[in-house]
Amino acid sequence: QVQLVESGGGLVQAGGSLRLSCAASGRTFSWYAMGWFRQAPGKEREFVAVISRSGGSTDYSDSVKGRFTISRDNAKNTVYLQMNSLKPEDTAVYYCAAGTYGMIKSLYNYWGQGTQVIVSS
Repeated sequence: QVQLVESGGGLVQAGGSLRLSCAASGRTFSWYAMGWFRQAPGKEREFVAVISRSGGSTDYSDSVKGRFTISRDNAKNTVYLQMNSLKPEDTAVYYCAAGTYGMIKSLYNYWGQGTQVIVSS
Protein backbone atom coordinates (compact mmCIF):
# COMPACT_ATOMS: atom_id res chain seq x y z
CA GLN A 1 0.00 0.00 0.00
CA VAL A 2 0.98 3.57 -0.68
CA GLN A 3 -0.56 6.51 1.11
CA LEU A 4 -0.53 9.84 -0.71
CA VAL A 5 -1.25 13.24 0.81
CA GLU A 6 -1.46 16.36 -1.35
CA SER A 7 -0.94 19.89 -0.14
CA GLY A 8 -0.36 23.36 -1.50
CA GLY A 9 -3.70 24.12 -3.06
CA GLY A 10 -5.50 27.40 -2.56
CA LEU A 11 -6.92 30.52 -4.14
CA VAL A 12 -4.77 32.45 -6.60
CA GLN A 13 -5.37 35.15 -9.18
CA ALA A 14 -5.05 34.44 -12.86
CA GLY A 15 -1.42 34.68 -13.92
CA GLY A 16 -0.20 33.58 -10.53
CA SER A 17 1.64 30.46 -9.40
CA LEU A 18 1.18 27.62 -6.96
CA ARG A 19 3.28 24.60 -6.09
CA LEU A 20 1.51 21.42 -5.14
CA SER A 21 3.22 18.71 -3.14
CA CYS A 22 2.33 15.07 -2.69
CA ALA A 23 3.98 13.16 0.14
CA ALA A 24 4.05 9.39 -0.07
CA SER A 25 4.41 6.77 2.63
CA GLY A 26 4.24 3.01 2.67
CA ARG A 27 5.86 1.04 -0.12
CA THR A 28 9.02 2.28 -1.79
CA PHE A 29 8.22 5.55 -3.50
CA SER A 30 10.79 5.07 -6.26
CA TRP A 31 9.00 1.92 -7.46
CA TYR A 32 6.22 4.04 -8.94
CA ALA A 33 5.70 6.54 -11.68
CA MET A 34 3.80 9.49 -10.26
CA GLY A 35 1.01 11.37 -11.95
CA TRP A 36 -1.09 14.42 -11.35
CA PHE A 37 -4.72 14.52 -12.42
CA ARG A 38 -7.43 17.09 -11.91
CA GLN A 39 -11.20 17.18 -11.78
CA ALA A 40 -13.29 20.27 -12.31
CA PRO A 41 -16.92 20.41 -11.16
CA GLY A 42 -19.15 18.40 -13.47
CA LYS A 43 -16.23 17.06 -15.48
CA GLU A 44 -14.28 13.85 -15.72
CA ARG A 45 -10.96 13.50 -13.94
CA GLU A 46 -8.27 14.32 -16.47
CA PHE A 47 -4.56 13.75 -16.83
CA VAL A 48 -2.22 16.67 -16.10
CA ALA A 49 1.35 15.37 -15.84
CA VAL A 50 3.40 12.26 -15.15
CA ILE A 51 6.98 11.61 -14.12
CA SER A 52 8.90 8.36 -14.37
CA ARG A 53 10.30 6.47 -11.40
CA SER A 54 13.75 8.04 -11.78
CA GLY A 55 12.44 11.42 -12.81
CA GLY A 56 14.13 11.17 -16.19
CA SER A 57 10.93 11.26 -18.24
CA THR A 58 7.91 13.49 -18.05
CA ASP A 59 4.75 14.10 -20.04
CA TYR A 60 2.10 16.78 -19.88
CA SER A 61 -1.36 17.39 -21.19
CA ASP A 62 -1.49 19.93 -23.98
CA SER A 63 -3.50 22.29 -21.80
CA VAL A 64 -0.69 22.70 -19.24
CA LYS A 65 2.42 22.13 -21.34
CA GLY A 66 4.84 25.02 -20.94
CA ARG A 67 3.12 26.28 -17.79
CA PHE A 68 3.31 23.34 -15.36
CA THR A 69 6.37 21.37 -14.28
CA ILE A 70 6.32 18.03 -12.50
CA SER A 71 9.30 16.92 -10.43
CA ARG A 72 10.08 14.43 -7.71
CA ASP A 73 12.50 13.97 -4.86
CA ASN A 74 12.87 10.25 -4.14
CA ALA A 75 14.89 10.96 -1.00
CA LYS A 76 11.91 12.89 0.39
CA ASN A 77 9.23 10.59 -1.06
CA THR A 78 7.58 13.63 -2.59
CA VAL A 79 6.33 14.68 -6.00
CA TYR A 80 5.68 18.29 -6.93
CA LEU A 81 3.65 20.18 -9.47
CA GLN A 82 4.81 23.72 -10.11
CA MET A 83 1.98 25.63 -11.75
CA ASN A 84 2.72 28.97 -13.39
CA SER A 85 0.63 31.37 -15.48
CA LEU A 86 -2.50 29.94 -13.95
CA LYS A 87 -5.81 30.40 -15.74
CA PRO A 88 -9.38 30.23 -14.43
CA GLU A 89 -9.83 27.01 -16.39
CA ASP A 90 -7.15 25.41 -14.20
CA THR A 91 -9.61 25.52 -11.31
CA ALA A 92 -10.12 21.95 -10.10
CA VAL A 93 -9.34 19.45 -7.40
CA TYR A 94 -5.85 18.14 -8.07
CA TYR A 95 -4.96 14.54 -7.27
CA CYS A 96 -1.64 12.78 -7.22
CA ALA A 97 -1.44 9.11 -8.06
CA ALA A 98 1.13 6.32 -7.99
CA GLY A 99 1.34 3.59 -10.58
CA THR A 100 2.64 2.84 -14.05
CA TYR A 101 3.86 5.57 -16.37
CA GLY A 102 1.12 6.87 -18.61
CA MET A 103 -1.80 9.22 -19.08
CA ILE A 104 -4.66 6.84 -18.30
CA LYS A 105 -6.30 6.77 -14.86
CA SER A 106 -6.45 2.98 -14.81
CA LEU A 107 -2.64 2.77 -14.80
CA TYR A 108 -2.57 4.18 -11.28
CA ASN A 109 -3.21 2.03 -8.24
CA TYR A 110 -3.03 4.60 -5.48
CA TRP A 111 -4.62 8.03 -5.18
CA GLY A 112 -4.48 10.91 -2.77
CA GLN A 113 -7.51 12.71 -1.39
CA GLY A 114 -7.00 15.79 -3.56
CA THR A 115 -6.26 19.46 -3.00
CA GLN A 116 -8.44 22.29 -4.28
CA VAL A 117 -7.03 24.91 -6.63
CA ILE A 118 -9.15 27.96 -7.44
CA VAL A 119 -7.96 30.52 -9.97
CA SER A 120 -9.86 33.78 -9.96
CA SER A 121 -10.11 36.00 -13.02
